[in-house]
Amino acid sequence: ITSIEKKTVVTGKVIPEDEVEIKPQIQGIIDVIFVEEGDLVKTGDLLAKIKVVPNEQNLNSAEGRLANSRIVLKNAQIEFNRNKDLYEKGIISKQDFDNVQLRYNQSKLDVSNAISDLQIIRLGSKGGAASANTNIRATVPGTILEIPVEEGFQVIASNSFNAGTTIATIADLNKMIFEGKVDEAEVGKLKVGMPLEVSLGAIEDQALQAKLKFIAPKGNEEQGAVQFKIEADLYLNDSIFVRAGYSANASLVLERKDSIMAISESLLQFDRKTEEPYVEIEIEDQKFERRDVKIGISDGVNVEIISGVSKDDKIKVWNKTEPIKKGEDDDSSVEMAEN
Repeated sequence: ITSIEKKTVVTGKVIPEDEVEIKPQIQGIIDVIFVEEGDLVKTGDLLAKIKVVPNEQNLNSAEGRLANSRIVLKNAQIEFNRNKDLYEKGIISKQDFDNVQLRYNQSKLDVSNAISDLQIIRLGSKGGAASANTNIRATVPGTILEIPVEEGFQVIASNSFNAGTTIATIADLNKMIFEGKVDEAEVGKLKVGMPLEVSLGAIEDQALQAKLKFIAPKGNEEQGAVQFKIEADLYLNDSIFVRAGYSANASLVLERKDSIMAISESLLQFDRKTEEPYVEIEIEDQKFERRDVKIGISDGVNVEIISGVSKDDKIKVWNKTEPIKKGEDDDSSVEMAEN
């Protein structure tokens, strides 16, 4: 009478639940990097500063637009002053004067926009507030996992056509998950909420508890076998510092039965024709009788006996191996050599 657990082991790794890649809003060259990998940062902390390198063609076009808008403004101002005198003397109507004033105000606005465009191309922002874009700041709190750039690197802005250059990767190492893959033969036995025991390759003799939270609805074929991704929330403790990317093995209990009758699986025999299991029961001294048995759960060592034998039966050990004597071992070796 014993308990049997049917387990499976899933290989995978421990990763942060969320990783955030920080990307620039403008293109340029990394001027200064203020943090290092492994540093703890808060939201808004300064990570790096970008030096803007304007595009010559865009810069020339912006300067041309500004010069042209100033010429138009100068002419609009002259016309506005002239028509203002005429309006005050009652020579032109108020509607004509309003139209002239509108063109004058539009010309002033065009000059202001052209100045802003030129500042954005030169400095990365308008109004002299270049730090809004050239200063790269943390958008989430956490630990700097990776800084794939160095000072002097040219970076590309994030836009609708390009993902942009990653300045840094930030993650909260207090929220870790186990990610692994399960074979299709076992995924049907898994349920969300099942407990896992995770053993880390880098930390011996200690295991972490986890809880299964995700089973992929679609599998991917890998080397001829269909694998399904699973994720589990990891329960961390203060005695272990878990780094992102640790390889890990997760043990899952697929089935468990307590207080059941079981025998060693090595005692089973199988009919050559029907492949049904049976054992041989001793009925008298060295006389045995075949008994068909119905088996249940197995852990590879012991197997559950549902019916066929009783607790008091004596089962024949049919495949017991005898230790080889030294003389017999030598004779067999000589015989093999002669053959």
